Amino acid sequence: MTDNAYEQVLSEVGPRLRRLRQERSVTLASLSEATGISVSTLSRLESGGRRATLELLLPLAQAHQVPLDELVGAPEVGDPRVRAVPQRREHMTFVPLTRQPGALQAFKLVIDPVKSQPEQRTHEGYEWLYVLSGRLRLLLADRDVLLKAGEAAEFDTRLPHWFGPADDEPVELLSLFGRQGERMHVRARPRGRTE
Repeated sequence: MTDNAYEQVLSEVGPRLRRLRQERSVTLASLSEATGISVSTLSRLESGGRRATLELLLPLAQAHQVPLDELVGAPEVGDPRVRAVPQRREHMTFVPLTRQPGALQAFKLVIDPVKSQPEQRTHEGYEWLYVLSGRLRLLLADRDVLLKAGEAAEFDTRLPHWFGPADDEPVELLSLFGRQGERMHVRARPRGRTE
């Protein structure tokens, strides 16, 4: 927030407090009694003669039963929901979960079973997979790995790789893909070891 924007927000607190109090037909005296803030301080706060502080605003928010954001007129935060549009490519539905272009991309994938032979590919980057449901078969160079729900794998995509359903059921997974080789580390303590 710039200094000008900060000053603008603060200059609007007093009139907002006065308007809120008057809309509720509350006198300065009764508000003073409810908050423990003197009538003169409340009056100066509403007229802009006193700067709003957290110590003053918290009891006022409680007395008026409104969120602190409403008292200061905090700017709204953007909608946090990701409105991803599923896309279909061959036997796979993928939903992009990241909206910003950049190095790290997140996807939810649902891969349908296919009868064709797996074909390994290579490309720049690093990938992390987490199986949500079903069973995932991961071919990584000369390794053939089976992952079930709750298991994760990470690998350098410059290695020949392929992944898809391990059986005749679709597999659902999350994929984090770093185009420039970023690594997503998920570490678990090996079974049988204690700290």
